[in-house]
Amino acid sequence: MWPWEHLAVGYIAYSLYTRRRYGRPPDGPTSVLLAVGTQLPDLIDKPLAWTFGVLPNGSSLAHSLTFVALFVSTVLLVARFADVPRWGGALAFGHVSHLPGDMLYPLATDGGVATSFLLWPFVPGRETAPRGLLFEFETYFLQFVQFLGTPRGQLYLVLELALVAAALLVWNRDGRPVLTDVLAPGSHSRSGD
Repeated sequence: MWPWEHLAVGYIAYSLYTRRRYGRPPDGPTSVLLAVGTQLPDLIDKPLAWTFGVLPNGSSLAHSLTFVALFVSTVLLVARFADVPRWGGALAFGHVSHLPGDMLYPLATDGGVATSFLLWPFVPGRETAPRGLLFEFETYFLQFVQFLGTPRGQLYLVLELALVAAALLVWNRDGRPVLTDVLAPGSHSRSGD
């Protein structure tokens, strides 16, 4: 899944959660932490695999349920002790929301669901040679562009645009958190509680 897709899925889900749980939309700080969380598995795994060759592939360590359990527990505990539990919750929520996207993305592109990465290192993934982050990004991007030239790819593009549009609509309905904080700083109270 592409970064903007992870962000869109994570934001829509988190907005629904915060409205249901707290009766209000996400604020700026939690939205930023959510955004970081939605990207974190790739920010950890891809450089470590593609550039440094420390991991077998770009969906291993930070995509595994073992890592997620440790990460989420640690983040929530630290945030609670720092008296900002919602901040920790937003970061953890973003990280967890990343996984279903990576599971379902192959369904749209290849017709199957991916789950083996969730069980790394107990179920080893395919090995990739470290060829560099930019090389891998270019390779995946060119494959994606080629995929968009197919009927399935064109349907995917329509669905992707609908997802991003839906996320923008939800974000706008939520009062454009982060942007509002930048344009009108100090108008919001701290919501780390």
